[in-house]
Amino acid sequence: MPLETLSEKIQMSLRRLTGRGKLYENDIDDAMRDIRVALLEADVNYKIVKDFIKEVKEESLGERVMKSLTPGDQVVKIVHEKLVKLMGDEATPINLKQNSTSVILMCGLQGSGKTTHAVKLASYLRKNNDLKPLLVACDVYRPAAINQLITLGKSINCDVYSEESNKDPLFITKNALKYANDNGYNLVIIDTAGRLQIDEVLMKELSDIKNIAKPDEIMLCIDEMTGQEAVNVTLAFNDLLKVTGCILTKLDSDTRGGAALSIRYLTNIPIKFIGVGEHIDELELFHPERMAKRILGMGDVVSLIEKATSNIDEDDAMKMMERLQKGIFTYNDFLDQIKMIRKMGSIKSLLGMIPGVSNQIKNVDIDDKQFTYIEVAISSMTKEERKHPDIIEHSTSRKMRIAEGSGRPYQEINALTKRFADMKRQMLQMSKMDPSKMTSPQSFMPRPAKPHKGKGKGKNGFRF
Repeated sequence: MPLETLSEKIQMSLRRLTGRGKLYENDIDDAMRDIRVALLEADVNYKIVKDFIKEVKEESLGERVMKSLTPGDQVVKIVHEKLVKLMGDEATPINLKQNSTSVILMCGLQGSGKTTHAVKLASYLRKNNDLKPLLVACDVYRPAAINQLITLGKSINCDVYSEESNKDPLFITKNALKYANDNGYNLVIIDTAGRLQIDEVLMKELSDIKNIAKPDEIMLCIDEMTGQEAVNVTLAFNDLLKVTGCILTKLDSDTRGGAALSIRYLTNIPIKFIGVGEHIDELELFHPERMAKRILGMGDVVSLIEKATSNIDEDDAMKMMERLQKGIFTYNDFLDQIKMIRKMGSIKSLLGMIPGVSNQIKNVDIDDKQFTYIEVAISSMTKEERKHPDIIEHSTSRKMRIAEGSGRPYQEINALTKRFADMKRQMLQMSKMDPSKMTSPQSFMPRPAKPHKGKGKGKNGFRF
């Protein structure tokens, strides 16, 4: 059961309690029964579910809830508090040295996303902690593992230390640490070989690398899709290495949510980061409170603001606002806005952070490729057309030329120009409005694509 389904079922159970002037014990029993089933289906450990339900029920039957004016809302508040407690109360910072080289040892089963997340972590720490990272390729067993690390490292302009002729990870580790010290790197991230299972020989190798590197952090990559098995994997690695933190990967995919709700409670090892997408910049600090809000459908406005702050240049945003206030909005401005939004991640994930929106879009297919089609269409316009959108709006010949140049159907270009004209009017109005009266952000997002009929008309085109 995907995390979205768990969220939906818990929200549905609690929705029956909210808005009622009085609750009875049977009402709470029914809601707790549904939540218990939802958690078990999400592959949350049975002991955790039992303790969680017991604590929530005891507090929900307390006097402060039963006699309050909004007992249902009080129960939701209790469930939120218990979910936060289950996942570790608050975000756990990463351990880094202040005035010398920090070392992070990556470990995990094969296929858990360890190599990719080593690069994600390097990118994150360089951006947020102003560090100069060096990635170290110690996976000498998996075919193309070193090439993968080098390729991903190049994509973020991060140096990778590797020794093509050397097949001994221990010597590579020693040489890499010396190289880092000699060349001014203050962060070393060691990518080790993944294990198909808890293999004694390879685990011994990990222990030896640890003894040489003396890492400040031992980060275990856990595939969220493994559910309860994630706990057993964490315990096995921890017995040997004393893991300091976990990176939960594939949280954006068809995951059950069991690992996020089980690891901290059963192992006392904090989840420090979560992978929320395939792109290198889609790595986030794990905040238990924000995850609890996500599960309960409360949105995550704080994370949305953080994404906007880190990906949108304040000066560019101010210049855009000044142009709008002067009544100027062109296709070039539109293109700049699209690029700003795409830096922040997938549109569906962004909309899901807005309170009340996640339920509305759970079954909606929002294809980010639609923005690519828009960019291609705008690129097929002349400089004059981009600067003066009005000359396209009522010109069939211009639209046909743009359609031919972009390889998109005429209907798409026609829809784009009409929607752009409407959006321009709305945005110019918004620039003069009270912020509380502004239209919601999702009204400006492309709607899901519908198949076009007729010969030569793509089925994945954008709609407005």
